[in-house]
Amino acid sequence: MHDLAAFQTALLSWFGAVSAAFPWRESPSPYRVWLSEMMLQQTQVTTVIPYFTRFLERYPNVQALAAAPLDEVLKAWEGLGYYTRARNLHRAAQMISTQHGGNFPQTVEALQTLPGVGRYTASAVASIAFGMRTAALDGNVIRVLSRLYDVVEDVSLPATQKRLWGLAEGLIKDSTRPGDHNQAMMELGREVCKPRKPDCLKCPVQSFCQAFQQGTQAARPVKALKPPTPHYHMAAGVITNEQGQVLIAQRPLEGLLGGLWEFPAGRCEGSEPPESCLERTFRQRLGIRVEELHHLLQVKHAFTHFRITVQVFEGRLAGGSLNPQDYPACQWVSWDQIGRFAFGKVDRKVIDHWQTRGNRLW
Repeated sequence: MHDLAAFQTALLSWFGAVSAAFPWRESPSPYRVWLSEMMLQQTQVTTVIPYFTRFLERYPNVQALAAAPLDEVLKAWEGLGYYTRARNLHRAAQMISTQHGGNFPQTVEALQTLPGVGRYTASAVASIAFGMRTAALDGNVIRVLSRLYDVVEDVSLPATQKRLWGLAEGLIKDSTRPGDHNQAMMELGREVCKPRKPDCLKCPVQSFCQAFQQGTQAARPVKALKPPTPHYHMAAGVITNEQGQVLIAQRPLEGLLGGLWEFPAGRCEGSEPPESCLERTFRQRLGIRVEELHHLLQVKHAFTHFRITVQVFEGRLAGGSLNPQDYPACQWVSWDQIGRFAFGKVDRKVIDHWQTRGNRLW
């Protein structure tokens, strides 16, 4: 950067004029900054705002979060997705309370010892909450830097990542407002330097941008082509007993959607019919037999690295002794009780289907 002071002045002047009034920017305590950064990972700002506000009302400080049962935290997080973040949030709060006396670590290195806190999150908290001159490199900032410096290498490569971190640290090294600098870089990428059709005419640092000067901004950042996304077919069962209760099962804490509840489901093998898959799943994973299976609805959902199509069936308990093999817990619950449990999006669609049919599934 040929004139770092001029770049910082232009960037921060723009940020001061257009910065959005997000709730976590009000009284940016370490807890509020950390909570917002954990929620914002892979999630849009507009989605996070109401969750952040409700979560903060329920758990106003790290001690309150640490003392809460994990099931309650997962329920408060329900619908925000990427539930590993919620489990890490809860574990980190307990560590802060028990090992740090309720006070957040104040260095990037110490912050990274908390579950779920990587270099980016640690740097964001350290710069915004503690005023440390440390760069925060997220997807938005990577895009800005790749255009500012016209980076021709694949930004996913370790060597390019190392270079980008170095470029980011170089821009912030003399900043008197490191927290604002990092937030300005992120907001620039989110609002102006967008993935497609960057609005270069509105960019406050256009004169510093090498890609704009070369006319290559649309080709930056350079990314390798992604392999095809796997697609799996599954079957799930809403099974009731003689008392009219429905069976739900809790997923293992470690792994996808860990700790959430679901209507028991299995992946179809090859060309296996979904009804057969479901009967096999209940027999092998739960030790029970099901009957009177009738198709209820189809649900499609995309995760980060794969997609699923789920055929959901209603059915009845036919016999057997409930003996879960892969689930930590199973329960028979009434439909009036089901709202107490935290479910993923696929299962919540099933519940919504029930509610739209006047509190009956079929």
